[in-house]
Amino acid sequence: MNRPLRHIAVFSGVLVLALLVRATWVQFVQADRLANDDNNRRVKIEAFSYPRGNIIVDGKPITGSVETSGDFKYKRTFTDGPMYAPVTGYASQAQGESMLEGVYKKVLNGKDDRLFFNRARGMLTGEKPRGGDVITTINAKAQQAAYKGLTDLKATGAVVALDPRNGKILALASTPSYDPSAFAGVSLAEGEKYQALDHDPAKPMNNRALREIYPPGSTFKILTAAAALEHGTVTDINASSGAPAPYTLPQTRTQVGNDIAGAPCDKASLKTGMQWSCNNVFLDAAHKLGTDKMRETAEKFGFNAEQFTPVRSAVSGYPAKLDQPQTALTGMGQGSLTSTPLQMAMVTAGIANNGKVMKPFMVEELRGPDLSTIEKFDPTPLNPKSPQAVSEGTAKKVQEMMEYTVSDGTASKAKIDGVTVGGKTGTAQHGANVNDERPYAWFVSYAKQADGSSPVAVAVFVDPKNMDMPRSEIAGGKLGGPIAKSVMEAVLKK
Repeated sequence: MNRPLRHIAVFSGVLVLALLVRATWVQFVQADRLANDDNNRRVKIEAFSYPRGNIIVDGKPITGSVETSGDFKYKRTFTDGPMYAPVTGYASQAQGESMLEGVYKKVLNGKDDRLFFNRARGMLTGEKPRGGDVITTINAKAQQAAYKGLTDLKATGAVVALDPRNGKILALASTPSYDPSAFAGVSLAEGEKYQALDHDPAKPMNNRALREIYPPGSTFKILTAAAALEHGTVTDINASSGAPAPYTLPQTRTQVGNDIAGAPCDKASLKTGMQWSCNNVFLDAAHKLGTDKMRETAEKFGFNAEQFTPVRSAVSGYPAKLDQPQTALTGMGQGSLTSTPLQMAMVTAGIANNGKVMKPFMVEELRGPDLSTIEKFDPTPLNPKSPQAVSEGTAKKVQEMMEYTVSDGTASKAKIDGVTVGGKTGTAQHGANVNDERPYAWFVSYAKQADGSSPVAVAVFVDPKNMDMPRSEIAGGKLGGPIAKSVMEAVLKK
């Protein structure tokens, strides 16, 4: 072979080799990315060519699939869509997926690697493909009570209910809400509905239970009390705190008063301070504890960390660097402190569970289309190496105070006949000038069974900015207490 032909042969061989390398790279290395690319229409057509698996509540599906015309044969349907939207999220042919629909997309559409044998068997038997199911921990009656309570108020807000013993999420509601069925397809009209929701100033697609943070107000006083008892700043919940009312913030001339006229707050004990939500008692307790001890206790309950339920939550924050007046303000749930409703439910559940905080979760099991178990989720402590956020003795003292606050104090709206209930109200100021904005209303509570264990803890958050009521009537007990009571009753009756 002469030299020019040899060069051509070598060059051709290099081109063939490059083609083989590229084909191998595309087929094996990039295959998964290309298969899941939003612009890969063929893959999307295949994904919507059969019914999606379902999300299950109390043994019944709250999702479904309906046959349509066009390239995408099936689209998603949702039962009680607005009520369950914070749990399910949406699954849209045009907009993608969110919440559980997004986290477990591959299980629901049958593409999860753990469903390989189901897919292979289907190819051999000719069975139509189907996705797996997601079995939730949600209690249908509790969810209904939470959603109804918020919608009856016509309020912007959220409710989270947990089982303190294991961390199961029993209810997760957020209002205003939306119906994921409204834009599950790919039509122009459905696209316009999505855009309208996305640009709605009321933000109905925001998950306020998990992904919005707010100052928790006086509900945080239960954590301040726990920190004070745990670190020995307070040893007797009935002893005088020595904190004057009104209370002057350290290193300032700013005085902080109390919300309830005539309440016996001056130098009140921790128990009386909880009963009447006396700001001075908890400002003083946080000041004496200091930033580090307050933050340490807050972090043991879950602050300063994302929670995965498996849907990711926003981070509830206790800042690392605070001066003395800022630290004091966190004692009453104000200042730079922020919390999701989920986080305050976790604090309440941890106290109700005798100081042990469980990791919150809302999926119990992933199940294949043949009803086989793909994965099961067991309860785990939030901090496996140190399960106790505070000692059992500390938790029981806080329980005593919270139960007294329900029986003889500001949280009486949560009373349930024949049931021991502990609770705490909260009214949180916010905004650049705290007097410009209508305050947030909070309420947290738990219910006990005869054996002393607690099957339910609840956090209720209400933003009354659009409610037709005077500022003087905005209070956590009045707005949140009845909702918390109805959620607890729903769980106890079941």
